[in-house]
Amino acid sequence: MNDTPAPLYELSVTRLISASPETVWKVWTERLEEWWAPKPWTTSIIEMDLRAGGRNCMDMIGPDGNAMRNEGVVLEVVTNRRIVFTDAFTAGWKPQAPFMVAIFTFEPEGDGTRYTASARHWNAETLKQHEEMGFINGWTVVAGQLAAIAEGQA
Repeated sequence: MNDTPAPLYELSVTRLISASPETVWKVWTERLEEWWAPKPWTTSIIEMDLRAGGRNCMDMIGPDGNAMRNEGVVLEVVTNRRIVFTDAFTAGWKPQAPFMVAIFTFEPEGDGTRYTASARHWNAETLKQHEEMGFINGWTVVAGQLAAIAEGQA
């Protein structure tokens, strides 16, 4: 048995949002279609069952009209603090080729929220693939889109 911890193949972005964790959470959970994809891309939610074991399925639609389906299972939900899901399974715990575990945290910081969006990968290859897909730029842009909506409600 090997007691050496596995390396954490993680990509992450963080942003301080000038709104309470409750407000950021509400925008994240109720207005996801408005901010999830970097514009001019759009998002169409097929199902978002925010409970452990719930189905998480959405289409990201490019400016050319082509849709990229993202389907997975919610692993953990802590209201106003944390959402975790994976694409390693579809509904009913049906395995599929895993790409990542996504972790979103909403931590109080001063009068605002420290929002962190992370993607953990199974290996260096998928991490590199995600980097090359534009993870840092894309997830930074959508964090800004989330912030703009949340700060407009604060």
